[in-house]
Amino acid sequence: MDVPGVMGSLGACDEGLSGADAARRLERDGPNRLPPPVPRSALRRFFSQFENFLLQVLLGAAVIMVAIGHITDASVILAVVVVNALMGFIQEGKAEEAIRAIQQMVSPQATVVRDGVRLTVPAETLVRGDLVLVESGDRVPADLRLVRLRNLQIEEAALTGESVPVTKQTEAVDADLPLGDRASMAYSGTLVTRGQAGGVVVATAGETEIGHISSLLAQVEPIETPLLRSMRQFSRRLTIGILAIAGLIFAFGLLVREQPAADLFLAVITLAVAAIPEALPAVLTIAMAIGVQRMAARRALIRRLPAVESLGAVSVICSDKTGTLTRNEMTVASVATADQRFEVGGAGYEPRGDFRLNGAEISPENHSVLMDSVRIAALCNDAGLRHADGRWVVDGDPMEGALLTVAAKAGLDLDDIRRAHPRRDIIPFESEHRFMATLHHDHDGKAFICVKGAPERLLAMCSLARFGDGDRPIDRAWWLAAIDRMAEDGQRLLAVAMRRTAADHHDLTADDLADGLTLLGLFGIVDPPREEAIAAVAECRAAGIRVKMITGDHAVTARAIAAQLGFENTSTALSGPQIEQMTDAELTSAVAEVDVFARASPEHKLRLVQALQARRAVVAMTGDGVNDAPALKRADVGIAMGIKGTEAAKEAAQIVLADDNFASIASAVREGRTVYDNLKKSIAFLLPINGGESLSIVAAILLGLTLPITPLQVLWVNMVSSMCLALALAFEPTEPDAMTRPPRSPDEPIFTRFLVWRVVFVSTLFLAGIFGTYHWAVAGGADIATARTMAVNTLVVMEVFYLFSVRFLRTRSLTLRGVVGTPVVLIAIAAVAMLQILFTYVPFMQRFFETQPLDLAQGVPVLLIGVALFAILELEKAIRRRWLRIAD
Repeated sequence: MDVPGVMGSLGACDEGLSGADAARRLERDGPNRLPPPVPRSALRRFFSQFENFLLQVLLGAAVIMVAIGHITDASVILAVVVVNALMGFIQEGKAEEAIRAIQQMVSPQATVVRDGVRLTVPAETLVRGDLVLVESGDRVPADLRLVRLRNLQIEEAALTGESVPVTKQTEAVDADLPLGDRASMAYSGTLVTRGQAGGVVVATAGETEIGHISSLLAQVEPIETPLLRSMRQFSRRLTIGILAIAGLIFAFGLLVREQPAADLFLAVITLAVAAIPEALPAVLTIAMAIGVQRMAARRALIRRLPAVESLGAVSVICSDKTGTLTRNEMTVASVATADQRFEVGGAGYEPRGDFRLNGAEISPENHSVLMDSVRIAALCNDAGLRHADGRWVVDGDPMEGALLTVAAKAGLDLDDIRRAHPRRDIIPFESEHRFMATLHHDHDGKAFICVKGAPERLLAMCSLARFGDGDRPIDRAWWLAAIDRMAEDGQRLLAVAMRRTAADHHDLTADDLADGLTLLGLFGIVDPPREEAIAAVAECRAAGIRVKMITGDHAVTARAIAAQLGFENTSTALSGPQIEQMTDAELTSAVAEVDVFARASPEHKLRLVQALQARRAVVAMTGDGVNDAPALKRADVGIAMGIKGTEAAKEAAQIVLADDNFASIASAVREGRTVYDNLKKSIAFLLPINGGESLSIVAAILLGLTLPITPLQVLWVNMVSSMCLALALAFEPTEPDAMTRPPRSPDEPIFTRFLVWRVVFVSTLFLAGIFGTYHWAVAGGADIATARTMAVNTLVVMEVFYLFSVRFLRTRSLTLRGVVGTPVVLIAIAAVAMLQILFTYVPFMQRFFETQPLDLAQGVPVLLIGVALFAILELEKAIRRRWLRIAD
């Protein structure tokens, strides 16, 4: 809609709304403030930890223990439950702050015209129809339809992903255009980098584009990680299994064995306590916390613990382009003159890089047209280039900064040429005429005009083109072909031209540019890829991980950058409008083949992540802008940039890269795979121990015998020795094939055929060890307390020897590396040995756990059973490797 139409539909005028009208509208529409999120209380977060099925079984066991008078046992079980809940509560951390982070981007103050008077008011008091004024440095306080402007450019990178400030206009544009192409609009939360403007408010609060993102973010449910999903399913099945077996055992004992109900209650509770791997939640949490520390050393900061494990399963990384895969520093890549095209080396704003012609390095000073081009580009320029805090930075427009950098690379001293050719007048860049012109005098009485702008515009203004041997009539067809070739390489183009003028010329007008201009050259400007990102993409591909680019930039630019980065498929790209035309099913099909997505809005990014997840992909999404926040939250792993990332992106993400280095993602994936490998080892270690304990209890009940271990002794083993030894596995080093094997499937169960076999086989060995030791001791005349003490110590010794075996599930453990272990393994074994001595020989521990001291004759058999377990497992590995080949 044109300006008069917009003003009329909103009841706005050049004098602004009246104070009374603004007050009425504010009361009707509400404040220009995003709705606050509903906080999740700490109490609610704590009680949510008890949604775990296994903890609920333990709570039920504690209640029954109280009912039958075993207060001590009940207290210990409750303590175990509370400790597990507290660990989960603490690791969850603070509640989501993503929406609040977006709210902070809304400008707190705004300049508005009301009753014909310019006022500064709180931004939250703005209403639809208000006339708002903005200038360079302001953050736009609401969505504005621009009605007047001068040299206005707005940085929308946080909203659209576009790295270059957008030149704005007042002419109407199609409302269906992508966000980044709506040149007549200024959006809430974006930053004015140049010029001034007046705009009428068309949307406030939740109706703004940033409000839509906030609303979208609030609706997005975080995805459940593969491991947590598997553990939830395992917990449910184990709970059902425990309750079913306990019920059958209780009925058998009561009806067949005619045992007292109180004894049976104690027995089935002991069974439940033995069957539940109480140490597993704590081991999983601590193992992931160790991964957090390792990743932090690689500059990847984990905000939500389950992301550690999810990284190991990532099969697709969706990355924003600007500032993530690229440097977000505009760089001149090529300069085309009438008869030559030069390639320029270097990246970013550091003025260091070579010039090449036909592949051979050249000296710029030997090419006069090249030097004229970079000199004019530096003079017709409002930016500044300086070295600060160890890096080169640009003050002003990034495109102009790129031109200053290439001039410095060519050997020009920017301060010297500006002093030698002082500026006398200027025609600023305007979107209507798409060029900038400056008038300069030198100290020899000569004057000349410099012009810089859109190539097509300057081409129409020039009658000559400069060659190495002088000026000739311009060949427009040749220049148009050169423009097309450079644009196909994904380069943004600026042209420069000049003409001599009289020495007494002091005022520059549009008539001075009507004819006589000489076209000097074209500058091809890119946002170059990070060198480390190129290597990281290659490493990810070697690991079976597909990298996809989702950007707000143009398709041609995105495809060119993707090709430089080494993406798998850069022949096609999908744009935002194309995505909008697709059904969910069509998009799900398309994402399998396309790796580049351009002009993408927040809704598009979210749909793309969901489409990939519909294909069973485990998706990591990287980004740094507000526009990335909903997709970051929805992705299996959201990764935000720590330096250039907005607070909204950081709060929505699970991981923050402290150095904004895409290469850190590959390192984080490696650590994620290591964490998962070690978690599987921990599970393979803990479950057979619980299985052996449970089978011992079941066997005793079925045979009508005394329980070989008590509930408190079971908890001692599960929460002390088992946990201590299992934690040692969390420190195991990375497997050699970690980054050469494909990602695991999200549907891959934790309990593979191999792991089921291992649990059943080793549980049987533990049953034989526990039950055998107990009844051998009783048969030898030992009292029940001594026999139980021997059974518990046998269980712990078998755990130690099993630890050495489980570190190498398929290969031999009887090697120097396997026997010596890591320092952490040896420390854990020493700690368990000391604790077991206390358990067996310290009087207060004897009273609490009902144990008795063991002599040498009783201790040696215990140790020999552990050795026998290790030998049997090594034999089983050898047989399996050679004949059975049981799959993982």
